[in-house]
Amino acid sequence: MEPLSRNDVIKVIEGKGTAERIPLLYDIWIYDNLFQNSPEMRKKWLKQYPCDVADIFLQMPGLTSGPPDDPDFYWAAPGSEEAEGKGLDARCLIEDWEDAEAFYASFPDPESPALMAGGKEDDGRYLLGRWWYCFFERLWSLRGMENALTDFYLYPEEIHRLFSKLTVFYMRVMERAKEEMDVDGFFVSDDIGTQTAPFFSLEIFQEFFKPYYKQLIDKAHELGVHFWLHSCGNIELFLPAFIEIGLDVIHPIQRNTMNEQVISEKFGNQICILAGVDVQYLMAFGTPEEVRDEIRFLKNTYRKPEGRFMLTMGNGSTPDWKMENLEALYEASYDGGGK
Repeated sequence: MEPLSRNDVIKVIEGKGTAERIPLLYDIWIYDNLFQNSPEMRKKWLKQYPCDVADIFLQMPGLTSGPPDDPDFYWAAPGSEEAEGKGLDARCLIEDWEDAEAFYASFPDPESPALMAGGKEDDGRYLLGRWWYCFFERLWSLRGMENALTDFYLYPEEIHRLFSKLTVFYMRVMERAKEEMDVDGFFVSDDIGTQTAPFFSLEIFQEFFKPYYKQLIDKAHELGVHFWLHSCGNIELFLPAFIEIGLDVIHPIQRNTMNEQVISEKFGNQICILAGVDVQYLMAFGTPEEVRDEIRFLKNTYRKPEGRFMLTMGNGSTPDWKMENLEALYEASYDGGGK
């Protein structure tokens, strides 16, 4: 079975009809950790099945150190060190906004050669340029989660300053990726939902996130490409605003955080849903038959005559996934195609 063409995937994303089968993008979430940490074993196993989207990982700056080809390509002010012995969301690189001038003075250069180090293969598939940590995730990675959640109230002007600076940076990254790699879309992450509700109110989202996301989405459309967003948790409250500003693809509509059938009925004709197969329970603790049931459920829930539905994992693989479940996933997904 051959991968779908670039034009097939574009048609599905833009709601102009279905392809011969549902576009599948499992590979980007399946890591070496399922294959004894062997890239060769992973690549060999995945060759059994086509993946309908190719991707280039756009290498964002490190936290306190840069890659070999650009050692200065990192976010922290010179001399900063990551705190040891703390959780990822408890580390703080900007301790006080009053001391942030050094951070802004050494802000990473979007012309860095490290950004585009991955290269690309033009094989006729839709090509994604992707990076993780956009606005909220970038904020808490710099300030720590507790500070990040209170900064919207205590230091709103600093949030706007940071997000404005990030937006300019990201837009230049997007321009370069289109110029140098001719990508068809951008895929970014921003986990702005918890298991039961968003991290913050609609008012906070409207003031601090919507304007900057609109600039990125507008830039993508100006470049003639799509904008995709990964956001875990319950983000139903924010979906109308994302649709209003033109978001093209949303991922994953996380299982057990939102009602998939409600989301499909309310929004499925307005935005392409990249539905994510459950990874919290199913892939590690479920059975192959439960996996097949999940695929049937997702197809029945999201499939529409105009397209706007693709399938992938809800998040990245963990070593406890059962290989028989992975095999059942692929077989059930390709079986019956788009019918």
